[in-house]
Amino acid sequence: MALLEILQYPDERLAIIAKPVEQVDERIQQLIKDMAETMYAAHGIGLAATQVNVHEQVVVMDLSESHNELRVFINAKITERDGETVYEEGCLSVPGIYDKVHRSETVTVEALNEKGEPFTLHADGLLAICVQHELDHLNGKVFVQHLSRLKQDRIKNKLKKAQRA
Repeated sequence: MALLEILQYPDERLAIIAKPVEQVDERIQQLIKDMAETMYAAHGIGLAATQVNVHEQVVVMDLSESHNELRVFINAKITERDGETVYEEGCLSVPGIYDKVHRSETVTVEALNEKGEPFTLHADGLLAICVQHELDHLNGKVFVQHLSRLKQDRIKNKLKKAQRA
C-alpha cells in the first residue's frame, strides 16, 4: 500500500469529472487500499479518487472512530433525495477550512462495492452528508463551491497564501 498525494484546492485537477469504472479489477482494488490508507493517515472520513488525481468514480469512507468500517462506493449515483439540512463541512483538499453547507437530509445511493457487487444504501445524518460531499468531488465540485463567491475568494486567497509560506 502507498500513501497518495491529496490535491489541494484550488488545484484545477479537482474540477475534472471522473469517468465510470469499467471493471473492478486488481488495479481498482489497489487504488481502494491506497485511498483508504491515505484517508486514515490524513485523519479524514471520506476520500474521492479525484482528490488523489485519479479521475475514476471511486470513493472510500469510514465514519467509525475505530477505523474498521470502510465503505467503498464505485460508480455511485444518488437516486433519491429528501429534506434539507445544514452541516459544517471540512475537506482534506481544503485543509483548515470549515463552513456550513446545505445538503439533502437523506439520500438513496446505488453503487458497486469493492468486489464489484451492486448495492443500494439509504443514508441520513453524517453518512448522507459524506456521500453527497464525496460524490460532488467525482463531479468536479469542492464543498466551498456551495458557498458565496465572496467566501470562495477569501478561501482561495487564504490557501494560496498558506501554500506560498
